[in-house]
Amino acid sequence: MEHDYFLFTDHLAVGYQGKALIEELDIHIKKGEILAMIGPNGAGKSTILKTITKYLKEIKGTILMDSSDINTMTNKEFSTKTSIVFTEKIKTEMMTCKDVVATGRYPYTGRMGILTREDRSKVNQAMELVHITNLKDRDYTKISDGQRQRVLLARAICQEPQLIVLDEPTSFLDIYYKLELLEIIKKLAHKKKIAVFMSIHELDLAQKVADYVLCVKDGKVFRYGKPEDIFKEEVIQELYHLNNGSYNALFGSLEMNQTFGRPNVFVIAGGGSGITTYRKLQQKGIPFITGILHKNDIDYQVAKHLANAVIVEESFEPISDAVYEKAKVAIRKCDYILNCLKQTGSMNERNLELLQTAEKAGLKKLHTTDELDWS
Repeated sequence: MEHDYFLFTDHLAVGYQGKALIEELDIHIKKGEILAMIGPNGAGKSTILKTITKYLKEIKGTILMDSSDINTMTNKEFSTKTSIVFTEKIKTEMMTCKDVVATGRYPYTGRMGILTREDRSKVNQAMELVHITNLKDRDYTKISDGQRQRVLLARAICQEPQLIVLDEPTSFLDIYYKLELLEIIKKLAHKKKIAVFMSIHELDLAQKVADYVLCVKDGKVFRYGKPEDIFKEEVIQELYHLNNGSYNALFGSLEMNQTFGRPNVFVIAGGGSGITTYRKLQQKGIPFITGILHKNDIDYQVAKHLANAVIVEESFEPISDAVYEKAKVAIRKCDYILNCLKQTGSMNERNLELLQTAEKAGLKKLHTTDELDWS
């Protein structure tokens, strides 16, 4: 089995000073695959990466790379197979960004460390790939953390590895460069057939980039599988012990906890029109009810986390009398009505009747959440 994988571990235990922090780690990555590791802070993700890359000695078990035990490899052999991008700042003295990138070629140079024309070409290509050519003459210590991260990725790329190991590569990057960096990583994996093993905090990004996901917590592997099997509400809730919010599996996003208390606002919504309002009401600490939504409505995905109650109809069904009556009862408990709907169709047209019912019941009509202030 291990011959099918570039990186393969068997009953691996990692930790410090002979004491295991995580045990029974069976990791396997083929060339061209991206394995993303997620889990709470302090779960041992960095310890795993440092052990895989020989920064730390394994407590027990085996680590095979290209079918060879990493402990039998010389540093040069290991360096030609593996590139490492960690968050720790490297020590540089009077080095430009191009100098730092060029150190990725040292496993291939002679004792004098002199770069050939081919080496210099590979350095330039790597810098172009991550769009840092404009930084080539800048002092590495004088650039931003985000720029340093891209320089280190360029160094890893020009090393021409078969495995790249990254510890939180999107840290310190703004949204544009997070997406750009992950797109580069995907191309390296899928087009150049490089194996990638990385830890990452952004669940929405991990869900989109990973071929497989390793979840660690409480000294063990919690889950290991494909993204569609990992990024489920119940799995993420348990992995991170979420009790101060919730994970939305459809959006790959986190929602705050609902506001408790007597709901005083009824929100009529649907088709995505209510999401912004739901979040504003939660932010203001105002409890609310919403409806009538269908279970396949995009608003329902957020409402079920933030609303105190959701009046809901089955997917693709017209609003029934029974559900409509539930909405009428709920409305009479509220003081305000806020209509977010921009249009209606045959499936949700009874929401217009609901608005009329609310007005007849004497609910005050709101146009925006700014008209409410319960602070």
